[in-house]
Amino acid sequence: MRGNLFEDFKENLINTITSRTFVLTIAMILIAVVIIERIFDLQIVHGEEYLDSFETKIMKERTISGSRGCIYDRNGNLLAYNELAHSVTIEDVYENSKMKNYNLNSTIATLIQMLEKNGDTTVRDFKIDLDDNGRYAFTVEDTQLLRFLADVYGCLSIDDLKEQERTATAEEVVEYLCGWSRFRIGEYTSEDTKDTFIPGNGYTKEEVLKILTIRYDMNTNSYQKYIATTVATDVSEETVAVIMENCNELEGVSIVEDTVRKYVDSIYFAPIIGYTGKVDQEELKELQTKNNAYDLNDTVGKLGIEKSMESWLQGKKGSETVFVNNVGKVIETSNYVEPAAGNDIYLTLDKDLQIACYKILEEKLAGILYSNIINTKEFNTENVTSSKIKIPIYDVYFALINNNIINLSHFEETTAAENEKAVYDSFLARKEDVFATLREELFNTKTTYENLKKEYQVYESYIVRMLYNNGVLDKEKVDPEDQTYIAWTTDEVISLNEYLNYCIAQNWVDVTKLSLDSQYSDTEEIYRKLVDYLFGQLENNLDFTKSIYKYMIKDDVISGRQICMILLEQNLIDISEEEQNKLISGAVSSYTFMMDRIKNLDITPAQLALDPCNASMVITDVNTGDVLALVSYPGYDNNKMANGVDAEYFAQLRSDLSSPMLNYATQQRTAPGSTFKMVSATAGFKEGIINTTTTFVCNGQFNEIDPPPRCWIYGRGSHGALNVTGAIKNSCNVFFYEMAYRLGMVDGVYSSEAGLEKLQKYADMYGLTETSGVEIEEYAPQVSNTDAVRSAIGQGTNNYTTVSLARYVTTVANSGTCYDLTLIDKVTDRSGNLLMEKEPQMRNQVELSSGEWNAIHTGMRQVVEAKSYYSDLKVQVAGKTGTAEENKNRANHALFVCYAPYDNPEIAVATRIAYGYSSDYAARTTKDVISYYFDLVDEDDLITDTASELGASTAQTD
Repeated sequence: MRGNLFEDFKENLINTITSRTFVLTIAMILIAVVIIERIFDLQIVHGEEYLDSFETKIMKERTISGSRGCIYDRNGNLLAYNELAHSVTIEDVYENSKMKNYNLNSTIATLIQMLEKNGDTTVRDFKIDLDDNGRYAFTVEDTQLLRFLADVYGCLSIDDLKEQERTATAEEVVEYLCGWSRFRIGEYTSEDTKDTFIPGNGYTKEEVLKILTIRYDMNTNSYQKYIATTVATDVSEETVAVIMENCNELEGVSIVEDTVRKYVDSIYFAPIIGYTGKVDQEELKELQTKNNAYDLNDTVGKLGIEKSMESWLQGKKGSETVFVNNVGKVIETSNYVEPAAGNDIYLTLDKDLQIACYKILEEKLAGILYSNIINTKEFNTENVTSSKIKIPIYDVYFALINNNIINLSHFEETTAAENEKAVYDSFLARKEDVFATLREELFNTKTTYENLKKEYQVYESYIVRMLYNNGVLDKEKVDPEDQTYIAWTTDEVISLNEYLNYCIAQNWVDVTKLSLDSQYSDTEEIYRKLVDYLFGQLENNLDFTKSIYKYMIKDDVISGRQICMILLEQNLIDISEEEQNKLISGAVSSYTFMMDRIKNLDITPAQLALDPCNASMVITDVNTGDVLALVSYPGYDNNKMANGVDAEYFAQLRSDLSSPMLNYATQQRTAPGSTFKMVSATAGFKEGIINTTTTFVCNGQFNEIDPPPRCWIYGRGSHGALNVTGAIKNSCNVFFYEMAYRLGMVDGVYSSEAGLEKLQKYADMYGLTETSGVEIEEYAPQVSNTDAVRSAIGQGTNNYTTVSLARYVTTVANSGTCYDLTLIDKVTDRSGNLLMEKEPQMRNQVELSSGEWNAIHTGMRQVVEAKSYYSDLKVQVAGKTGTAEENKNRANHALFVCYAPYDNPEIAVATRIAYGYSSDYAARTTKDVISYYFDLVDEDDLITDTASELGASTAQTD
């Protein structure tokens, strides 16, 4: 067509125009025709006309992120770095039409399938996920949740949220977003033109969340065309290839070169370093106050050093001019400005020391468990002290199910092994029986709660708790003073049937959550629907399922051997064939087999999540306040949290009963126990209550207040007359009771408030009234505000983190210089030029005479000298134990603070084992760390990857 059209045009012109005067004009016209031909270059291909060389070009300025700075330990060992990778992005290149949502969602769904087929995952930084029961649930709470809701509902601040928005459930938020025209997700018909959405129409809940996450991220970019949203990071070469092959069908999808954040030895350092992620709205507002170059596409530090040192680590952006075509593909670039790398951070931590401390803590925790597990079904804690509590082996078997180590869902799979199938069949039968019994109770038997078997008390308590959590029972309407409420919750003298019917009568039940046939249903109909509702909720409820498994184990319906065999069938432990055959053949009992797994760390304390399952330790340089090690057990893999959260791993962390994402060194507070006594001694000296020779007599009990508090030695004797050194050595409570009592005397009358005020004054001198100074998230300490006498021995409401106790003992060790602790050594640019060096920051000085300091130090030295297991240590250590009871039905917290060498201190150590039975265990653990630090024992002999033999605790409750 093109040839005929323009040849005819030229011939007609020549035939029509013969005048020589028009020759020049004709020539110009012919030239113009050629130009037009070149411009439009119309061609015929299979009978269709299309534009070949003429393309729409759209110019866009694009920023290029600079690579993030690296993080090193004090010796230059790499801890965090960047690695070149490929990311998948998507841009909004879709024309607005009634089919836009369908087309965009289809592309995203196809893209997700491609990614997952090759083992890659999409970014999942949305604040909603599926819980263990397959329900939508928020992954944040409190202020973070309100900020998320404000973003969802388009509020400028959380104060602008309406009540129904503020209290919206995760399910309601998903339905709201999916119903919004920009987020409509689901199958469309040819007649579909409305902005409506039925959740799950065409997609599973999991698929809805994946698509919604990407759509939501695109929305935070305000749907600006040609601003890419990251869908997946660090994807495989297979994914790159398949996306490139299908690029024509994946409109707006691109593969881009990127960097991903990598962490070395992550499990040991994650609680300190934290991780990076895509900036959210709230973070962006704060960051832009310091640097307006930040935008919603930036990756920033989310926790730890990554967050606190963000301004140093973040690189400087470059830019380029990008020309894209009408489907978003880049066709030309220009005006390139190179980005600049971020700065490097050097921490005060010693990498090898940090790792050694972590491994020692894990071995000691395993040793405590190993020493306290007994071959029995149950252990009654009512008639024993907290230090004598034992762990039944049946609790260990159940712990493997309760903490999701054993995968219950695999029992239902066609690939389930022999023991998995047998256990699942038993479960189905037991569940049917439990449901039948509960239904009978709810309609006919109506046994009062107090007369139910323990198992069914657990079930019925769970049912009520679930109804409250789901909003079916309205907490705001329930009257806690109501006699029927008290009869159920406290006196336990009524049945669940009676209680639920009473709740209905009192209008405490939100009937809108029930499938009622009529809004005018009578009480009987409401009750039937309520029962139907709760059984529907229980059907696939994981927590309730676990409760059934618990009692199946207790009743020997499931044997310990079956639990052990399932560990093998699900490949949860890596042991020799010989060890496996011993179990299979019956050569070893399930008890022995499980104990061996604990001893050899095939099953870790963190996996069991029994007491104790967590611990922390902080080591400082006493002359600078530098933190040499800050250990939190258990840790986690921050590689799976950076570069787009691994949703499955994050869900696993959130459901883990050992709470690995909590930094136990900076975010766990417990009573300090007797480790607080050096503060009390300081108060006594400074207030003139005692001097170095003052003695108080311990008779085992202090009788000046009522009820009279006792010394730990009560019932076994007394300490007699002691001065402050002897009181610290023997951890005598009565000595410090007497001193605190005298601190509180005002005009001859005891005032607990006056005593507390003075104790707080000296706690402050040791930095125990504020955070320690470390550059990561830390809970503020709490100085006791009740009962001065008991507060003087670290009870009352005293609560401190391990890092707070580390600053305190550092101050004691160096005789009074209280430093702001630090994790930062220096900052350099990428070329190694020094930009900032952290100098020791002295907070204050505790002024005591040399004799007073000597009295305290001598007492601490004598504490350690009294421990036989320290006698062979070639470095002299001074320290103080602390055992704190928090719950009579759980073991005590074990604490130990110390410094070494005694005559010329270099380091201070604070160790806490939560629910660790006795301070003696904490002291033994610290001894191994000191041996490692001063290179007194070969590392292979010290860290054996087996539970350390601890034997019975020898420490008093101090």
